[in-house]
Amino acid sequence: TAGSTAGPNAADWLLTPEVFGPDERRGFAEWLSKPGCRTAAVYYDAIPLKLPAITWPRSVGRHPGYMKQLARFDRVLAISNASRAELLGYWDWMRAASQPPVTAFPLGADGDGEPRATHPDGETPGKGLLMVGIVEPRKNQTLMLDVCEELWGSGLEFELHIVGRLNPHYGKPIADRTKNMVRRHRGLRFHGQLQDKAVCDLRARCRAAVFPSLAEGNGLPVLEALWHGLPCLCSRIPALEENAAGGGCVLLPVADRPAWVAATRAILSDDAQLRILREQALSRSLPTWDDSAAAVAAVLSA
Repeated sequence: TAGSTAGPNAADWLLTPEVFGPDERRGFAEWLSKPGCRTAAVYYDAIPLKLPAITWPRSVGRHPGYMKQLARFDRVLAISNASRAELLGYWDWMRAASQPPVTAFPLGADGDGEPRATHPDGETPGKGLLMVGIVEPRKNQTLMLDVCEELWGSGLEFELHIVGRLNPHYGKPIADRTKNMVRRHRGLRFHGQLQDKAVCDLRARCRAAVFPSLAEGNGLPVLEALWHGLPCLCSRIPALEENAAGGGCVLLPVADRPAWVAATRAILSDDAQLRILREQALSRSLPTWDDSAAAVAAVLSA
């Protein structure tokens, strides 16, 4: 009630979606030992532990304590089955005295608010490739630059559109190389960070999306591309394998340049393969953010 100073009661839930550490939440660990309500957290991934050399130092420093503290919650919601297995494996490794239930829940593919794509039969696809993600080594823009430079050198004409904000710690060398290549290859476009509408406009000009990531917790941009009927080339890593399972995707070995060159050439040249992948992308089931909310509500009401 208005003006009440009463704290939470035993039937209430505290749900925290942020990654946190002692510096961000002073006293939180002590409160968590006796919260007076039920507690739940969203878990994303262990990328700072897997790739510490190319992850923000602050994230690397706080992540072990964060993953340990998650074991003190009543429920944890993981953003993929891959991240769920990862967290449970970490707790087993650290021999956590107690492990709360961890439930994987879907992330919505409809985040830009646009309706699900429908393409008329016979529509001519563009000759562009779209790569969306923060500019950093984990997303592996460098591999796509290598792949596309080889294909441009062989005479293949197409565009590569790179979209994403710059990682302030590790992104500059990638951005510098990209800007240098723009001067030599008219097909390369480096857009930086864009609003949703601008990304949607780019998708309409592209033939496929590319995601050569080294690691992902979910790989949401893959689902968002599929929502718009855009086939995807993806690294064969657990989270992206989950996203690819419904169709519309080609899975490729991580950082295998010859495999990526061959698959990229095929997606740009083989209209029959592209048509099959597009049909799969348009017909498959994809989660919405309403589905995400319903899944979270189901966990908290169980």
